Amino acid sequence: MTERTDHARHTAHRTVRLAELLDLLFEQNRHDAPNPLLPAPQLRAMRVIDGQDHIPMRTLAHRLGASPPSVCRLVDRLQAAGFVQRDPHPASGREITLALTPAGRAHLAQVRAGRELFLQQALAGLPEEEHTALSSALDTLHRALAADRSPLYAVRPQTTDTALPRAGRPARSA
Repeated sequence: MTERTDHARHTAHRTVRLAELLDLLFEQNRHDAPNPLLPAPQLRAMRVIDGQDHIPMRTLAHRLGASPPSVCRLVDRLQAAGFVQRDPHPASGREITLALTPAGRAHLAQVRAGRELFLQQALAGLPEEEHTALSSALDTLHRALAADRSPLYAVRPQTTDTALPRAGRPARSA
């Protein structure tokens, strides 16, 4: 095996471990949040719908890797919570499309803001050059993962708000 392959394998291993840690921390914080508790599959569905408004139900099922009946029940629950709306497909009378409602967008924004605050507080003590290196590495990883995939995974434009709070302990968030 080449040195480059060894580096890639090592980096992939560390990235998987980090993703698993973030998943656990986000799930733990989600349970401690004051906002309505949604199971992780419902949040994943909302993120996919947010990435492509008026997404056909069949496409959502494919992107989630779930069966259409399971996705239908999941969407039923999101619709009952007021987070998703169903609309007839403009080109096909048999198909349904999905979009987030304003309440769904607000809830998803709240979850994302909580996660970002949690990470900002965790990263607050890093020197600027480490922030720059980490940000660059994350952008590179995102581009590599998004290559040859749906626009859903495209790198979104960065915001100009980069101020980090200087709190000592990460807040409990969504």
